[in-house]
Amino acid sequence: MPDPVTLSFEFFPPKSETALEAMLSCAQELKSLAPSFVTVTFGAGGSTKSGTMETALRLQKEVGLTVGAHLSYFGHTKDELFAYADQLWDADIRHLVALRGDIPEGQSASDYREPQYFEYTSEFVEALLEHHPFDISVGAYPEKHPDAPSLDADIIALKKKCDAKSARAITQFFFDPSVFKDFVAQTANYGITTPIVPGLLPIRDFTKICGFAEKCQAKIPDHIRNLFEASTDPVETGIELLSSQIIDLLHADVKHFHFYTLNQSDMILEACRRSGIRT
Repeated sequence: MPDPVTLSFEFFPPKSETALEAMLSCAQELKSLAPSFVTVTFGAGGSTKSGTMETALRLQKEVGLTVGAHLSYFGHTKDELFAYADQLWDADIRHLVALRGDIPEGQSASDYREPQYFEYTSEFVEALLEHHPFDISVGAYPEKHPDAPSLDADIIALKKKCDAKSARAITQFFFDPSVFKDFVAQTANYGITTPIVPGLLPIRDFTKICGFAEKCQAKIPDHIRNLFEASTDPVETGIELLSSQIIDLLHADVKHFHFYTLNQSDMILEACRRSGIRT
């Protein structure tokens, strides 16, 4: 029998109690898909650190999920990061997504240098693992990180993160499965053997997603633009697209899918059913 496909989901910290309750309800629905873990994001410059912890704990205690917290090092001293990692560990949160994080407007990487700050995600991963034996995911960028000089340079940086003993690399969202497949082939050429997990983003509001894509420099193929421009039911169009992306990636032997939920469950539930990865 083939190995079962595993899933994970990303949530973001809600800004109100009402939104938090809605997110917990969404998580409860997605729990029916038996995710291996879920993750909670961390704002630019650590702006949602307390929200990350609160959301992670509620998902863990009230929904009963295995929860991972995003931890971004930019703008935080090593001592601050280790103290926060200790809090997560003491709360039985054993999974981290280790990232540099977005650089807030008006700041630059040169503002935060060694020895007080981390400058590279690979060093951050190594230090976290020396501190506690976390299960650590890192980010990967099939169309390159916006700040990287080239895709090759970005893959070299990814190899360093993988060599630091991260458990997996979760990709930025993409819309053309061939982009992911080409990227995985390129990482193999650099000797990367760490699992590369595709990150999928359901398209509900096409205009909003276009804004996300522009910021992240993720290309939206013309055929997808045409689909949504002609659609009279964008949710149904989004479900069909997501289902087809999953099926395409299954044929490429993908074993784990990570979904950017935007704190909503309906499209993911239906796409997982239609694609056959869950019944």
